[in-house]
Amino acid sequence: MSTAPVLETHALTKHYAVSSGLFAAAASVRALEDVSLSLAPGRTLAIVGESGCGKSTLARQIAMLETPTSGRVVIGGVDATGADAAARRALRKTVQMVFQNPFASLNPRKKIGQALEEPLAINTALSAGDRAERARAMLARVGLRPEHYARYPHMFSGGQRQRVAIARALMLEPKIVVADEPVSALDVSIQAQVLNLLMDLQEETDVAYVFISHNLAVVELIADEVLVMYLGKAVERAPKARLFGAPRHPYTRALLASTPRIDVAARRQRQVLTGELPSPLAPPSGCVFRTRCPHARPRCADEVPVLEDVGGGQWVACVRKDEIG
Repeated sequence: MSTAPVLETHALTKHYAVSSGLFAAAASVRALEDVSLSLAPGRTLAIVGESGCGKSTLARQIAMLETPTSGRVVIGGVDATGADAAARRALRKTVQMVFQNPFASLNPRKKIGQALEEPLAINTALSAGDRAERARAMLARVGLRPEHYARYPHMFSGGQRQRVAIARALMLEPKIVVADEPVSALDVSIQAQVLNLLMDLQEETDVAYVFISHNLAVVELIADEVLVMYLGKAVERAPKARLFGAPRHPYTRALLASTPRIDVAARRQRQVLTGELPSPLAPPSGCVFRTRCPHARPRCADEVPVLEDVGGGQWVACVRKDEIG
């Protein structure tokens, strides 16, 4: 198995211009700030954080659905940001998405077979017979029956629809699948089935996953590495075992403490976040987390922390990481 990164981002930044009113100057939402990451084939990088932290914005940049304000997205060694239209079209085949809502991600007017064949019809020169054969084989691969090929989406449960969405994402044999909250709309019992399916398919195909979730229990099951984001910035990145066992950033600790625990002692140690998430239109100076951080000091308002290696593959963006680690 190749260890060369299949995906890299370098100082990825995305700002959105928004109108503040008829006579007010346009403002800028800083949805993503200077995010760098790397992902190898057959590995899963989970991206976690509160709503509004930039997870889905990052997903859209990686999937080339939007153009970043600055920075680069490198896929399979090719700079997708600076590529021409033909090169970007070729790269899009290697990156596919699975969306959160399985009820909205499929066209209700198209049979499942048509939905699966559509990527092949657009991107390949396969005959109709070959496309149908590939689609039927993929249905079997995700645990659906041959008769499902001719059915419409409304005839399926949520879990079955998400299996179809996963099958569609894999039709072009991508190198990367971006899964944006792929199980959050499903019942807990169905979540486990879909997660097991994703892991089995990864083992078979060596596909790399960018897995976006707010559910840390799911992340602990499926991830190899975890990236924690807050207000558009990466605040901690580490292998799963190290991040869950020895988190170094106060925000990561608060996220982990918010996970329900059975153990009474663990519940007593919960660190509850106070205050609201600041507006991305006017983020705090210095450390963006300082307004909610129990360890904040005056210096945190002046110094902008950057991700620094603290050993064991763990990177933390906190000026007090050595004091509170």
